[in-house]
Amino acid sequence: MSELFHVGISGARGRMGRAVSQALDARDDVMVVVRFDWGETPDLSLCDVVIDFSTAEASLALATACAERGGPALVIGSTGFTADQDATLQAAAEKVAIVRSGNFSLGVNILIGLVEHAALRLDARDWDIEITEAHHRKKIDAPSGTALMLGEAAAMGRGRDLSDLRSAPYDGIGEPRKTGAIGFSSVRAGGIVGDHTVLFASDDEVLTLSHSAIDRSLFAKGAVAAAAWVRTRRPGLYDMQDVLGFRQA
Repeated sequence: MSELFHVGISGARGRMGRAVSQALDARDDVMVVVRFDWGETPDLSLCDVVIDFSTAEASLALATACAERGGPALVIGSTGFTADQDATLQAAAEKVAIVRSGNFSLGVNILIGLVEHAALRLDARDWDIEITEAHHRKKIDAPSGTALMLGEAAAMGRGRDLSDLRSAPYDGIGEPRKTGAIGFSSVRAGGIVGDHTVLFASDDEVLTLSHSAIDRSLFAKGAVAAAAWVRTRRPGLYDMQDVLGFRQA
């Protein structure tokens, strides 16, 4: 039996907080010791790690509190950090181990690692990269954050920044496709949870890497896996590529 570890849940009353609770209840190596929301003062000394799906402001307050006392470790799924807030989080990570990610799906993060490695090995002069994503009709941003993460992974594999390689949407009559460009396309329809496909195409063959989300509980399960990993790590700011072993942590 695995060693029991103690977890706190920040943002416990939110949709993701409730999903994390359910994911933790399914494991026999975890004890949830505190559940709290913004404005409440938990006893952090009870926790080995806190899983936080709240807001950028609440996450920063929590990270600062953990840094001041030297723990517990953190898993942060909040998004929307400004540059100043990101700097504050970086400073907190000098004193406590933090995993932060915009997508905790284990499958998506495996896909991100595979995309980077494929882009590293497939010559940009011969292989075009196109990223397609599909989500439910109510999603208002495009491309999705995950699609951009995949684009960043592809660009990193090619040793460039995505801002240098991202092509404009294809619409009407335009210029020929630029060598090495990374294209994006989006679908918004029905209740699609999330589909992402990265296509590598040469004149001779096509390689397709894809992921489909079936149930939103997968994000909570990934956050719990990150919590099990980060609780024994040294201070630092990590992401799911570290958790999955694509980078030396």
